[in-house]
Amino acid sequence: MSFWSEKRIVVTGGAGFLGSVVVAQLRHQGCRNIWIPRSVDYDLVQMEAVQRLYDDAAPDIVLHLAARVGGIGANQANAGRFFYDNLMMGTQLMEVGRQRGLEKFVALATICAYPKYTSVPFREEDLWAGYPEETNAPYGLAKKMMLVQAQAYRQQYGFNAIVLFPVNLYGPGDNFDMQTSHVIPALIRKCVEAQAKREKQVVLWGDGSPSREFLYVDDAARAILMAAEQYNGNEPVNIGTGEEITIQNLAHLIADEVGYKGELVWDTGKPNGQPRRCLDTSRAKQLFGFEAAMTLRTGLRTTIRWFQANRESLREVAF
Repeated sequence: MSFWSEKRIVVTGGAGFLGSVVVAQLRHQGCRNIWIPRSVDYDLVQMEAVQRLYDDAAPDIVLHLAARVGGIGANQANAGRFFYDNLMMGTQLMEVGRQRGLEKFVALATICAYPKYTSVPFREEDLWAGYPEETNAPYGLAKKMMLVQAQAYRQQYGFNAIVLFPVNLYGPGDNFDMQTSHVIPALIRKCVEAQAKREKQVVLWGDGSPSREFLYVDDAARAILMAAEQYNGNEPVNIGTGEEITIQNLAHLIADEVGYKGELVWDTGKPNGQPRRCLDTSRAKQLFGFEAAMTLRTGLRTTIRWFQANRESLREVAF
C-alpha cells in the first residue's frame, strides 16, 4: 500500500487549477478518501464552516491550497479582501486542525511573500529581510502568516504543519480571465485573440524588464505530495525550477509559440510588480528530492494548445 491509500485527505481548493491536479495525482497514488470542500458548502473564511468541514471529513491530513488570488490588477482592486480572506482561511483551518489532533497540515504560501528587493536567487532565509512588493503585499503577508502560525504551533503544541513557497504556476486549466489571471495565461489569451482578430499589435503591462520564474502545475502537485509524505520540518521550503525569464522574453516566446507576428507594445504607465523573482530550490531537493521536470517552452506549448482547444467554453472569473 502507498502512503496515501488509507489516509483521509482534505484538499481545500481541490476543484481549482492546482487542486484538481493534486487530487488526480492522489488518486493515482491510491488515495481512496479525498474530501474536496466547495465554497458553496464550506465558506472557509467562516469559523463555523471550518469546524463543520472537520466534523464531516474527519481528515488525517489537510492540504490547504485554496486562495483568493489574482494578477497585479486583481491584487490592487481587492487588497483588503485578499488579505482578510486568505488570512482567515489559513488561520482557522490550522487552529481547528490543532484542536482536532490533525496528523499533518500542509500549507501552500506564495513567492509574493518575499521582500520586494531580495537577492537572487531567493533563499528561504531572506523571507523576513524586508517588505513585499506593494501591489501584492496584502496577499503575500496573509499567506506568510501561515508560516508564523505553523512554527508557533509546532513549538507550543507539537503540531505538524509545513509551509511551501511556490513560484507562479501555469498549465492547462489555468485561469484565463483578463481581470484576474496571472501573467502567462494573460499573455497567451492576448496573443491568441490578437491572432484570431488579425490585430497588428498587443498592448502589455509595464516595460517587460522584470523577471519571473514559472512552475508547471503537474510539477507543483508532485512537489506538494512529496513534501506531505516526506517532510516534517519547521523551515519554509521553496518550490520552483530555479530558472528565471524576463517578461519581455516570455512574451516573445509565447507569441512565437502562438504564431502571432504582430508588434508587442509595452504600456509603461502600468506597474511592473517585483523587479526579479527566482528561487533557490536546493532545500526542496535536499529534504524530499523534488526537482522540476517540465521545461518552460514545452509547458507553454502544452498550455497554449489547451487554451486554443477550450477558449470558447471558458467562463470569466470575478471577485
